[in-house]
Amino acid sequence: MDLTEYLILFAVVFAINLLPAFGPPTWSVIVLFGINSNLPLAGLVPVAALASSTGRYLLALGFRKFAGSLSEKTRANLAAARAAFERQKHGGLLALVFFAVSPLPSAQQFGAVGLAGVRILPFTLAFFAGRLVSYTFYAGSAQYLVAHTSLGEAFRDTLTSPISIAVQMAMLAALVALAKVDWVKMFGPADEGRRD
Repeated sequence: MDLTEYLILFAVVFAINLLPAFGPPTWSVIVLFGINSNLPLAGLVPVAALASSTGRYLLALGFRKFAGSLSEKTRANLAAARAAFERQKHGGLLALVFFAVSPLPSAQQFGAVGLAGVRILPFTLAFFAGRLVSYTFYAGSAQYLVAHTSLGEAFRDTLTSPISIAVQMAMLAALVALAKVDWVKMFGPADEGRRD
């Protein structure tokens, strides 16, 4: 096992997961490394899951910093959304489960978590757990994927598929809408509270 290969894998997956939209799917990078290296599945998956979770965590922190430059009214709206979310204990648990297994692009989900000021760490841990499962599935299915499609096609389809583009655009629009909705009117004002 070569530590350099693990570091390269970590760096590539980390960088992809810092992108707020239109990044290639991490599973394709795992498949690429699985085919072109001697790294075992037991090493590939946790390194990729850790790298993607770390990248997404920092992406959410970046959105949180960006939220600080928004208007006072928008910040108050986002604080009201956060307070409403945090009052719903069962809703929060369901959100974590959904976050772990969601087929939707995670970049915009982490953007929403960061903008709203919701605690990032629980979502990151749920994301990590979900990625351990999904990456194991994708890496374990690499033989089938290689036999039926090329990796170039997978990258190209992600970036040029009308459905993929439409989903990314819809998620970006939802992220903008999150900041524009009058959450104070819906849920009442909230105290500017804790951040993690």
